[in-house]
Amino acid sequence: MTDSFQVRISKEEFIFSAAHFITYDGNICERLHGHNYGVATIIDGPLDENQYVIDFIAVRNALKAITQSLDHHVLLPTNHTMIDVTSNGKEVTATFQDRRWIFPAEDCILLPVTNTTAELLARFIGEQLLEKLSQEPAAKPLGIQIEVDECAGQIGIWHHRPV
Repeated sequence: MTDSFQVRISKEEFIFSAAHFITYDGNICERLHGHNYGVATIIDGPLDENQYVIDFIAVRNALKAITQSLDHHVLLPTNHTMIDVTSNGKEVTATFQDRRWIFPAEDCILLPVTNTTAELLARFIGEQLLEKLSQEPAAKPLGIQIEVDECAGQIGIWHHRPV
């Protein structure tokens, strides 16, 4: 039998407030609304020479930077087939059928996702976290899980095991 180890990091400082809307059932688009999203991560890996999976501080700092970058923004999908998002540098315009929203560009985060669901936000955050951790020499995660809680118990989860 082989031991396996993981760490779970969930802190109040990994909460961000953001507005979004999603589409579902093909042609239904929600109203613009917001959430106080909570983020947590589980990282799998071998124990290093210090006998831990990963440095908690490195993960905490990286995840805090990612969640702070999303805080108090409108999250818009750039890969959606029915939502068109354009920016002229000063304003961002999003259209869906006969609906149109215009936001100051500085208030928006344009995400390379097809919909701003909790699941796809989890993947986006996870990919950002993996990128930041790849710059840490001791970080060797075998797997990662990101949880995005959008509403006290409604959680989208992304699992990833790098090859």
